Amino acid sequence: MPEQKYKCPECDVTLDNSLLTLSNDLFMVSEIMKTPSPEFFDRIETSRNLPTLPHILLKLIQACNREPDTIKEISQIINKDASLSARLMMLVNSVYYDLPNRVASIDQALLLLGTNAVRNIAISAAINQAFDQAKDSFSVPGLKLFWWHSLMCATLAKLIATKTSYGAPDEAFLSGLLHDIGKLVLWVNFPEEYGESPEPYRNKPDLLLADETGLEATHSEVGAWMINQWNLQSFIADAVRYHHEPLSRILDALPLVKIVFVANALCSGAVEDTNARFKTAEEVFGFRRPEVEELISLAEEEVKHVAESLEIEIEPRDASNRLVSGKDAEKEKDLVRAVRDISLLHGTVQNLLEAHGEESILKVVMQGLRVLFDVHSVLFFLYDQERDVLVGKGAEGSGQYLLIKELVIPVQGKRSLLARSLSQRTPLDSFGHLTEVALSIIDDQIIRLMGKEGMLCLPMVAHKQFVGVIALGMDEVQVSNLSNEINFLTMFISQVALAVDAENVRQTQARSIQSERLIASSAVARKVAHEVSNPLGIIKNYLKILGLKLGEDSPAQEEIGIINEEIDRVSTIVRVLSDFSEPGVQQKELVDINTLISDLIKITHESLLLQSGIKAHLNLEPSLPSVMTDKNGLKQVFINLIKNAVEAMPEGGNLYINTRHASNGPGNKLKRDAKGDREYVEVTIRDDGPGIPDSVKSRLFEPFVSSKGEGHAGLGLSIAYSIIRELNGTMTCESSETRGTTFRILLPIGKRQPF
Repeated sequence: MPEQKYKCPECDVTLDNSLLTLSNDLFMVSEIMKTPSPEFFDRIETSRNLPTLPHILLKLIQACNREPDTIKEISQIINKDASLSARLMMLVNSVYYDLPNRVASIDQALLLLGTNAVRNIAISAAINQAFDQAKDSFSVPGLKLFWWHSLMCATLAKLIATKTSYGAPDEAFLSGLLHDIGKLVLWVNFPEEYGESPEPYRNKPDLLLADETGLEATHSEVGAWMINQWNLQSFIADAVRYHHEPLSRILDALPLVKIVFVANALCSGAVEDTNARFKTAEEVFGFRRPEVEELISLAEEEVKHVAESLEIEIEPRDASNRLVSGKDAEKEKDLVRAVRDISLLHGTVQNLLEAHGEESILKVVMQGLRVLFDVHSVLFFLYDQERDVLVGKGAEGSGQYLLIKELVIPVQGKRSLLARSLSQRTPLDSFGHLTEVALSIIDDQIIRLMGKEGMLCLPMVAHKQFVGVIALGMDEVQVSNLSNEINFLTMFISQVALAVDAENVRQTQARSIQSERLIASSAVARKVAHEVSNPLGIIKNYLKILGLKLGEDSPAQEEIGIINEEIDRVSTIVRVLSDFSEPGVQQKELVDINTLISDLIKITHESLLLQSGIKAHLNLEPSLPSVMTDKNGLKQVFINLIKNAVEAMPEGGNLYINTRHASNGPGNKLKRDAKGDREYVEVTIRDDGPGIPDSVKSRLFEPFVSSKGEGHAGLGLSIAYSIIRELNGTMTCESSETRGTTFRILLPIGKRQPF
């Protein structure tokens, strides 16, 4: 048989007799194999993570952790990678979301799923790729060639769609991006049968297709089958299915099929003879050679730009060395490090989720910074939106706990390093490693307070709202070393910001619910008091008349007396309800809090403390200013708290009462004047009892909530809370099994005192 030659117009490959026969046989086989057996597709797990270049996964994780202003940055990364795009489309069109209309756009899918879902996709893909035992079956050079070809095909498809006035250029782009996705599906599901990678066949698609027929389906059929699972109202699956068909069969196909076919032919990678590629474009769309050359040039320029932005080095097509380059190996190591960081972060994030209360969250953060980054000097500054200032916060027990609570740093003006870090939403250090800085006096004071050479400021932002700044005291060499982990550190701080913001929202909602419940309970209490007092008065009057009629020596007088006593007891209950609804803050006077507490301890010493075996410990600040307040109301509050502490320690114990003069109202939620320089008297009453159960703690100041069992109405703390609130003060509680219970009361000083 004479030697015959044939140039394939779709793949730019010259076929000899044997290959020509093989190609014809392959076409005949593909005609027969229109529907591969269901058993074959049952073996395919489309849910498995398809491999992605580590360069792209790293960029995606960083973008998700930066909380970009729009979802556009994430979209620009995902829609440049076939694996991630396929994963995203598979998820958004799954039964779980059950959308009425199928989604065929990456941008629309991202808007529907949100950044959390995308972050989960990126992290799961990174973890699988970093630790998959089969990851050595494909190589970074092979993935880079696959990525380049897919993106070139997608870019050309979009350019061709625009040039031919096709109505959906983005659909053409996605079709081109996914046209070879079946290769990756076969690659990860049949690594032994498919080989190390499709790289050896990059210029010989006919040989690749011939090998794939041994698997019962080609990558074109597998890709089309997978896309069909998404039930798109689109011809994307057809474009994928037919992109290796003979040219003669493509000429009468639908536009999207033609676009992807020509795009694939133009970026086939064969360099020996390009005439066939130009002929294909001319026969299908009538493009002249200069037009095609311009399309290829534009596409190559765009793909090169994308590769540079993703730090992907693409070797020349004819390069013989396909070993992993040093930079690629470093990217693989970076991906493993990122996965390690995510794993380490998981435990701390879990602790953040389980922490309740601002102080508990800050303690978890301090522990996390020590364990994850070996940083031990930490100060917190939370943002006060009303005053536009950063307020110092410290985890109780830390060395700077009392001093930090006195710090207030204005954000406006950005004179402080902390204020600039928050305003710019970027980490800043006092050494100028991250950017040039000029330190203010307050910056120098904070650095000295932490006992280090300098500090690193990390802004906390959640949902685009300021949350605060964390200042890390560090020596210069520590800052230099930690800058290598800035991405991991930023990821950690993002989670902290979300936790603190969630706690702020929870506290705000709790106060709102508390206020609404108190208002509702007060209305009920007033109604009961009003309705009950009148009939009780009438009954007492009739009893008095009855007693007069019976005479003083009547045996019934004793029973009448008992009834009167019970009526008086009912009146007392009604009065308690009235006090609850109207706390009774009436006459205010200058009150010496220390004297008031000392007198109450004397009164209750024998009747309460001594009989219960409880020892009182007073630590009263001598120079405590007097407070313009309601003396009787405060008596009721303090007696109630002392009585509760005694009842909590039936076997005896210790009662600690402290007072101190506090500036700037740390920890309170009161409205403040413009200068924010009001002062407060702080009273803490602590016992070393068993603590308050968690089931009661969250509703402690609500009416009719008690942990004391039957016989206790649960009104005492609600009344005390109402009184303090009427005095424009705050009342909080901290309780645990090991530390007992502490009530902290802040009372504003009526007249400002000089510093």
